[in-house]
Amino acid sequence: MIDVEEWAEIRRLHRAEGMSIKAIVRRLGVARNTVRTALRAEDAPKYEREGRGSAVDAFEPAIRRLLAVTPDMPATVVAERIGWTRGITVLRERVAELRPAYQVPQAFGRTEYKPGELCQWDLWFPDYEIPVGHGQTAVLPVLVGVPCYSRWTLARMIGSKESADVLGGHLDLLVELGKVPKMGVYDGEPAISVRRGKRLIYTESYLRLKGTLGMGSIVLAKGHPERKGVVERTNGYLETSFMPGRRFADRDDFNTQLSDWLEARANLRVHSGLRCRPSERIDEDLAAMTALPPVLPDMDAHHDLRLPADHWVRHQTNDYSVHPKAVGRRVHVKVDDAEVTVTLGREVVARHERVLARHVTVTDPVHDRAREKARALAGIPKPSNDEVEVRSLAIYDRATGAA
Repeated sequence: MIDVEEWAEIRRLHRAEGMSIKAIVRRLGVARNTVRTALRAEDAPKYEREGRGSAVDAFEPAIRRLLAVTPDMPATVVAERIGWTRGITVLRERVAELRPAYQVPQAFGRTEYKPGELCQWDLWFPDYEIPVGHGQTAVLPVLVGVPCYSRWTLARMIGSKESADVLGGHLDLLVELGKVPKMGVYDGEPAISVRRGKRLIYTESYLRLKGTLGMGSIVLAKGHPERKGVVERTNGYLETSFMPGRRFADRDDFNTQLSDWLEARANLRVHSGLRCRPSERIDEDLAAMTALPPVLPDMDAHHDLRLPADHWVRHQTNDYSVHPKAVGRRVHVKVDDAEVTVTLGREVVARHERVLARHVTVTDPVHDRAREKARALAGIPKPSNDEVEVRSLAIYDRATGAA
């Protein structure tokens, strides 16, 4: 017999996610007949067993009288007042069972979101190894954003969890949306903020982003994922409805398929919580948001260095060649989502397609030819990979005094 939680999950997967019985069986590992029974049953399953009686039964009237006067009376005080001499656990359980009947119930309202007010953001890691070139694969994060009023889904796979990739992807999705929500909601993502004791400290890059856009922010403390439930449920929806059965050639292919699916399916479906389509609410949501600034913030990664004689620059674990003319001079390195660019003053001395694989050396043939030409002009012989110098053993004899 299944419990209430499994019953509810089976019905959610079938009714809200449109999963077939066979798919639910594979996902939850339950029997096919169990799934059919859960879908036919309109009421939650109940398990009842005839009780054998308890020593507390005789004291229940006295317990009720005490709780009727003082609903919050601790079980230990109840035990003292009724003269209870047995174990406290069984009494505490009975008091906890009876107490709600004498307490004034606290009502909780349904969360309502105003147009343009909030957008929740999160990183989702699909269970899929994306080909990243050079015979390698990697699990790459997907940045997901959901404006809470319309439930319109924004999502894009980014290159890494590093600050420039997260914040650059954040800006790209806002540009795709065309407006800026009044407030962003995040968890403890290092690209956004860090906590030092009770103090929340935003990263400089994120402050530049939010300040330029005029956007507020809420960073949730650990242990409260339910406060970001809109985007968390969207992550689950992507996992169960977008991913199954798909194959991806690379990150660009993933983003193309994801964009097409969001446009044709996710944002046009009837949302189970709204009882309408996100596409029917997005215009009202956008109308209440603020406009993008005329000049967008630069979220790319930047750093300066003096180019060493080994004329490569490193980003993450990969090395990219630079024209040898820049050796010994200060250059500026800029890394965006697609390219690694190195400039000497205003002159571009390297431009490479960014590599998401690890421990790769990327060399431009032009840089190789320039290096060999410089070596030739300096009279430096070209190193040979085929010839290895054989040192005379007499050298070691003279060095050790044996000769």
